[in-house]
Amino acid sequence: MDIIQAIILGMVQGLTEFLPVSSSAHLVIVPELLGAKSSLAFDTLLHVGTLVAVIGYFWKDILAMIKAFLSSLKDLFRGKFKEGVKEDPFKRMTWLVLVGTIPAGLMGVLLKDQFESLFNSITAVGFFLLITGVILWAAEFISRKTSDKKGKQIKEVSFTNSLVIGLFQGFAIAPGISRSGSTIAASLFSGLERKLAARYSFILSIPAILGAALIQTKDIVSFDSNIGVLISGFLSAMIFSYLAVKFMMGYIQKHSLVIFSYYCWIVGGLTLLIPFLWK
Repeated sequence: MDIIQAIILGMVQGLTEFLPVSSSAHLVIVPELLGAKSSLAFDTLLHVGTLVAVIGYFWKDILAMIKAFLSSLKDLFRGKFKEGVKEDPFKRMTWLVLVGTIPAGLMGVLLKDQFESLFNSITAVGFFLLITGVILWAAEFISRKTSDKKGKQIKEVSFTNSLVIGLFQGFAIAPGISRSGSTIAASLFSGLERKLAARYSFILSIPAILGAALIQTKDIVSFDSNIGVLISGFLSAMIFSYLAVKFMMGYIQKHSLVIFSYYCWIVGGLTLLIPFLWK
């Protein structure tokens, strides 16, 4: 892999991590088209770039959530935990994220090998992209049916909602199932206000990406590649991730996700044809 290819892959990772079109699928498809030899370790490094970007975008929220978490621990000893989580939006967001992380964490640990084996199947990637398109379309169809409702604010989001959203995030371990798409869709299914759905989805990605990076730390450190390739890929992923988050936070408030459904269906369909076209 050369620097240009690394920059392209970083751009693809950065944009598709937070646009609801599945970064994992694109990191299987694009290297095939470029003739670039990637690896799980390099892909994980790109994810670290997206992690830095999302933390950079939501740093004020994250600082407030850290303070809220520490305050919640004090509330436990004061017997005021429930009141604090109910009244303080940052305390509630913190615990919603922690609870929402549990399903993906368990699925990542227990089903790691099964999901990783899917990365070797271009057919599986195409199939799951089609599924992502259906999920996005269904979320918009249902949200339009309830468009007269304002949507839940953070104080109205239940821990059951967070578990459901976290379960959708867990299924996104499969290549082709968009993490941001599935969690935003699940948030809309759960009745969250649209901007909050995106905000919760992106903040929820932080522990998931961090956990994946920690698991692959050994592979990243031992990854045999030019340092320029690694830095170029990382910076490209970070920059384009930040732009994608900024775009989606504005886009989702006024626009439908159905356009991304069409994209997933088209790319998924073409991906299913690749084995036949390349025979």
